[in-house]
Parts: sequence; structure tokens; C-alpha cells
Amino acid sequence: MYVKRKVESRIQAALNRVPVVALVGPRQCGKSTLAKVLIQRSQKHRYLDLELPSDLRRLTDPEQYLTQNRESLVCIDEVQRKPDLFPVLRAISDRSDQNGRYLILGSAGPDLLRQSSESLAGRISYVYLTPFQIDELGISSVHDHWMRGGFPRSYLASNEEESLAWRYDFIASYLERDIPALGFQTESWTMRRLITMLAHNTAQLMNKTSIGNALGISTPTLNRYLGILEQTFVIRLLSPFLPNIKKRLIRSPKVFVRDSGVLHALLELSEFDRLASHPVFGHSWESYAVEQIVSAAERWHPFFFRTSNGAEIDLVLTQAEITLAFEFKATLSPKVPAAFIANAKAIRADGAFVVCPFGDAESYPGPGGTTVVSLDEAVRRVAADV
Repeated sequence: MYVKRKVESRIQAALNRVPVVALVGPRQCGKSTLAKVLIQRSQKHRYLDLELPSDLRRLTDPEQYLTQNRESLVCIDEVQRKPDLFPVLRAISDRSDQNGRYLILGSAGPDLLRQSSESLAGRISYVYLTPFQIDELGISSVHDHWMRGGFPRSYLASNEEESLAWRYDFIASYLERDIPALGFQTESWTMRRLITMLAHNTAQLMNKTSIGNALGISTPTLNRYLGILEQTFVIRLLSPFLPNIKKRLIRSPKVFVRDSGVLHALLELSEFDRLASHPVFGHSWESYAVEQIVSAAERWHPFFFRTSNGAEIDLVLTQAEITLAFEFKATLSPKVPAAFIANAKAIRADGAFVVCPFGDAESYPGPGGTTVVSLDEAVRRVAADV
């Protein structure tokens, strides 16, 4: 089953604009599947997967191979496995002066990002692919998507047991294989304890001192591990919104496990009924909804807002002179907090929304100028810059 991805048009536009397009995202999020669909539309194309020794050998002399296939759209998967390829791509791109020659795929990693930015500056466009998003699946899928997450093999699994087993395998492979393959040096057991701890604290303030002490690691080591988790799209650190108002504000970031299915696997939650009775239920909804909205809000800057007395706005989006405030409630009959209304007014929000897990796009006015909306409606509004 192929799910049409919303970045397809962005990739095609980038291929028309620059010689090299990099499709970057977490492993197993569907980059290869999408790339194969796209290159089939080109009359002449070549696909190389550098995890296969046979394909890697084809690039023993990359200049010769790429020159021989200069009339084709060449797609190179797992390109971070051959960092010496980037200078060759630059030279051949300059020689031909044609756009849309190369589609390169890679998981985030220091080699990929550094080599491509140094060698291909001005010749490359980055497109980031996430796991499936709710606006790609439809709002009727919200509960399955929330529970299983967006990684294709997890979401499309035939049953909950198969989905959860895939996520357990994904986490183990990420820790034991993917991180070392990307050039990061970590202790896998410490990293597992860290991401499990972050799962229990998703959608909450980051307390680095407490986490470092619990793990027995220094602050620099913790920061390095958190950086790895960010670069590989496992967590999102949300910065505080600091407007010029006369309140004492929290300045620590909030941490989110980005994929809700991975979050639930880390917490060993195998079905929705167990999630609904778990203390993390509300934070799980917030993590899931924040990821869907922020991923759709390409031209918005995301923050959260919290005063020293604990009054909070879960998500603040800003763009130019526009500010939007969001509160997330994992219920179909939400009570809008008075503190949310007051804080939305304090930051002069142009819109204040309470986002609930409705199964359709209904919305209705709430108290204090707020609007109660489904996740689908919230995503559509930010995607349309409204």
C-alpha cells in the first residue's frame, strides 16, 4: 500500500530548481519508497542502495559511473555511507549545469550534513520527510495513528501485536546499529535508559540536572546524547516563548518524543485502553498533536509559554506579526483553562485553539475568544497560514 506523501510536490519543485536534492529523515520513514515512486516518472533513471555491496561497488569510480549516466535521474540511497561522493557530485553538477540530476537519500548524520553543505553549497536543496502525518492519512485514522505512530511498517501492520513488535525491533536497531552507523559514539544501554526516561517525561520541562544525576553522566555527555536524539529525529526540544511582558517565565525547554508509536513502545503500552488509563495519557496526546501541527507549520516558529507559577500555553506558533496559541486536551468535552485564556491574551495571540481528538473537523467557539477544534482543523489552519 502506497500512501501519497505531501512533500512530493516540494521534491519535484526542488529537482526543477537545483542539480541535487537531498531527502533527509529518520530511518524507516518511507524515503526509499517515495524516491522509487518519484524516479519512475522519469524516462531514464538509476537507483543505488549503498547498503548493498553490489551497488556500493558501482561507485568505486563515481566520476565514471555518474558520467555514464548523465542523461538519467540518479537516486542514491544511504548516501552518508560514501561521504567522498559529494565533491564528485559538485564537480559533475557544475560541468553539466543541469538541474534535477541527483536525488540523494540519507538519515540524519554529521557526515551527510557536513559534507553536503561544504561541497554542494548553492547546488543542493534539502527536503525533510517525516513518518506518516495525519493530513496524509485522514482524520478518521487519528486513534490508530496516535497509538501506532507514523512509521509505515508500524502504522500499516495487520494487527496491534505486529505493530508493537516492529517498534520494539526499531528501537533496538536504532540503538545498536543506526547510531553507530551514523558516526555517533554512545553507550547503548545509557542511551536506552535516557530515551525511556524522556518517554516518561514527554511534553514536560527538561531538567538536565535531574536526568544527568539519574543516569550518572555529566552535563556535556547528556547534551551530546540529546543532540544525537534531536539530529536523528527521535526527540523534539521546544524552546520557551519569551515575549516582553512583566512575568517571570520558565526558560528551560520542553522535550517531546516525536513519534507517538515509539513513545508508547518505550512505555510498553500495547493497546489504546492501557494508554487511556496511563498517567502519560494527556502528555501523549500533547506530544502527538504538537508533532502533527509543527510538521505542518513549515513557515511558523514553534515555542511554548510558561510562567513561574505553572500557567502554560502548550504550543505557540509565530510568523511575522501573527501569534497563535494552542492548548491540547485528550477529551471530547474539554474544559478550557482560565489560565490559558489569560496567557493567550497576555501574549496578544491572534488565535487561541483548544485541540481535541475529535474524529472529524468540527469546531465551535469556546470561552474567552477561544476555538475548540479537531487536530485535523488545527493542522489545516497552520498549513494554510491562517
